[in-house]
Amino acid sequence: MLRAGIVGLPNVGKSTLFNAVTRSRKAESANYPFCTIEPNVGVVVVPDERLEPLAKIAKTQTIIPAAIEFVDIAGLVAGASKGEGLGNQFLANIREVDAIIHVVRAFEDEDVVHNMGEVDPVRDIEIINTELVLADLESCQRRLERQIKRARGQDKEAMAEVALLEKLIPHLDAGRPANTLELDDKEKALLKQFFLLSAKPVLYAANVAESDIADPSKNPHVERVRQYAREHLDSGSTAICAKLEADLVDLSPEEAREYLAEYGVTDSGVSALIRSAYDLLGLITYFTAGEKEVRAWTIRRGWKAPQAAGVIHTDFEKGFIKAEIVAYDDLVALGSMAAAREAGKYRLEGKDYVMKDGDVALFRFNV
Repeated sequence: MLRAGIVGLPNVGKSTLFNAVTRSRKAESANYPFCTIEPNVGVVVVPDERLEPLAKIAKTQTIIPAAIEFVDIAGLVAGASKGEGLGNQFLANIREVDAIIHVVRAFEDEDVVHNMGEVDPVRDIEIINTELVLADLESCQRRLERQIKRARGQDKEAMAEVALLEKLIPHLDAGRPANTLELDDKEKALLKQFFLLSAKPVLYAANVAESDIADPSKNPHVERVRQYAREHLDSGSTAICAKLEADLVDLSPEEAREYLAEYGVTDSGVSALIRSAYDLLGLITYFTAGEKEVRAWTIRRGWKAPQAAGVIHTDFEKGFIKAEIVAYDDLVALGSMAAAREAGKYRLEGKDYVMKDGDVALFRFNV
């Protein structure tokens, strides 16, 4: 299962947000730095409104949604790349996740200390990015030293690595994350083997006060985060009130809707954040639907039908013959598998078919 790590400076609301996303009280949340030491891990259901209509068509009561893991990682401080604070532990933990949810504080509260003094989310972003980049720079310099020796012996793999590292190191040395370097497809594939911290996809989450959640754009901190993430980091951003979302954990759906209405919002920001994290991880969903159950299956964007079948069982991929596919929108519009067949929307696809988000599939295989 792929993991999204929640990171940020101490006391920006990481653990509060983790509790809200995982609908738990697993992460301790307190008004002092390094409240989180060991990372908390929680499995999170990916909200998907398509499951209920599919269950009605399949005439089943059993629904199994997709899920991803969220990890609440210890707060980072300046100097982490040199071991300051819990830096070494932070960097080791972040290396194990597939994508980053970077929480920055965008609310003013005299009762909640900020370890950097005043609230400045762009400064906070730069502090963490600097530490990730410095750690990557040191790693790449060591790697270059090793690979230069191999490249002198005309080792093609080493020569390719040296060429990439000689492009990457000046980029990192200028303080820019690895994920902002323009690379071709071969270089991108090679970069993945370096396991760099700053190469991971990032979503910036501006943590706002309850009074801002109805219209976060009025908060100048949120606008600065959006602009900076877009223009300097080519990354997405979102606004969320971790405190408000955490208050919903113990409420029923009806109580939660009433509570949110008091703040002028109709839906929890957590659902949007989870879906954004799912997309950030490069994931899509396909479905299987039958009388036994309707189930959402998670696959990588760009996977072909045999790979998708292998998620259900490895034998499905090994013995793949064909995939019976109907698009979710077509199936729901027509109301049944039989109607989809009659309308020509139900089709057979072979090994080269690239799965699309929302495909409803049945795999033919032979072992």
